[in-house]
Amino acid sequence: MHGDGHRQAGVRIAAAADLHCRETRRREVEAAFAAIAGQVDAILLAGDRTRHGEPEQAAILADACAPLEIPVVTVLGNHDWHADRAQEVVETLSAGGITVLDRSSTVLCLDDLDVGVAGTKGFVGGFAGSHLPDFGEPLLRQVYAEATAEVEALDRGLREIAVCPLRVVLLHYSPAPATLEGERRDIWSFLGTDRLAAPIREHRPHLVLHGHAHGGSFSGSVGEVPVYNVSVPVIARDFCVFELSGAGAATAAVH
Repeated sequence: MHGDGHRQAGVRIAAAADLHCRETRRREVEAAFAAIAGQVDAILLAGDRTRHGEPEQAAILADACAPLEIPVVTVLGNHDWHADRAQEVVETLSAGGITVLDRSSTVLCLDDLDVGVAGTKGFVGGFAGSHLPDFGEPLLRQVYAEATAEVEALDRGLREIAVCPLRVVLLHYSPAPATLEGERRDIWSFLGTDRLAAPIREHRPHLVLHGHAHGGSFSGSVGEVPVYNVSVPVIARDFCVFELSGAGAATAAVH
């Protein structure tokens, strides 16, 4: 597990996704969070904290984060929903001091700067040329409606943090096709949707983070907004560290 031994100026955020916590990884997870905590101002986790959505798996992450003195913020992922015990997972994480965003937002005061985070899971739906339609069988239209609810929640969350000098979007599913490059194109519709890009393009946050696409690419964009896929298999490290300045500039350095 890796950390960075040099503390630099500015707000530093560690990000990762797809940790898939399970008992066999407990010591590894605890060591990773202990190592990064003294090097950054906050930790953002872009979903899939658990292997199969069991509260016992969420407790491994909660135990790793409970001693930390910096904020940890996360969103749900598809794995976190698998056992249909998402509320128990949320309660377990919250007991460890982790803020779980689910169609909501929070403001972190870091280095005398308010950093707003709008977070939601996102959903499937596809990209240009392969969008799932709002047409046909009721079940298919429910999928479309679920994605609509996620898009509307992201727009609402970005409005809630609009006055913050630094604004971050935290998702699990991808809003940008560029970060899916490397994945089979026939599954892109299940890895995200560019419908999520509409509120990002309108509100222009400084940084967008997501996971889910284990075989995708690290960087992309929505307009001029940088988008990063921080899935652990993609970054090939425990965390990717982003530096944000008061002017809103963001740079990424993998440690």
